[in-house]
Amino acid sequence: MQSKGPAIRKRTQIASANRLMFLWVAGISVVVGISLVVVVFLVQMLLFNEKVLTAKNQTVATLETNNNNVQPLQKNVNLLNTNQALISVKAKPEDQAIQVVLDALPSDANSLALGASLQNKLLAGINGLTLVSLQVDPVAGIESLSANDTAVDASPTGSLASSQHVITFRFSVSGDAVALKQALVNLENSIRTIDITTLKIESQGSKQTMTVQGRAFYEPAVSIQLTDKAIK
Repeated sequence: MQSKGPAIRKRTQIASANRLMFLWVAGISVVVGISLVVVVFLVQMLLFNEKVLTAKNQTVATLETNNNNVQPLQKNVNLLNTNQALISVKAKPEDQAIQVVLDALPSDANSLALGASLQNKLLAGINGLTLVSLQVDPVAGIESLSANDTAVDASPTGSLASSQHVITFRFSVSGDAVALKQALVNLENSIRTIDITTLKIESQGSKQTMTVQGRAFYEPAVSIQLTDKAIK
């Protein structure tokens, strides 16, 4: 009977070779998996660093632009402070001329101040003129109690941009033609930009009544400050 020793040894060697091959394949698979993870991580880090560098470059470019604009802006402000037209309409002698520009376009929606200006300055002191009624609408969502409140928008389509911040008002005055004309002249000469949208004049005997509907404007102040931005 032929000995089974060589056959058993051969099967043992084949099994050993299979186990060794399996270990090699498993080891290579682990190495390949780790390599893929490392490659993905490195790519993510590369993309992240690229985003950080892009954000830094944008910040540097913005700062350089702002620094370059400082001197021309300061020069223009100094030039405005010598403007005789602005100096002649200053509210207070001690104010700088540039303050007139700020007064012409206030930074807050102060409808009460506009009403006081209309009543005590623009429509006051005119011989033969009587103020019948005056109404200034609070700005919806800012001065009114609810954001659902709606102020009457008397603006015609296509005048000033609808995105501007508006305070609407209306008033009625009575008097002769000269007094009514002077009221309109006062509105035209006002420091603040006043846009008359509706004007109606009615005769009542020897006097005339003028009803005016219009709007004034304001521009909220812009806060400029350095902030930290997290790049994810």
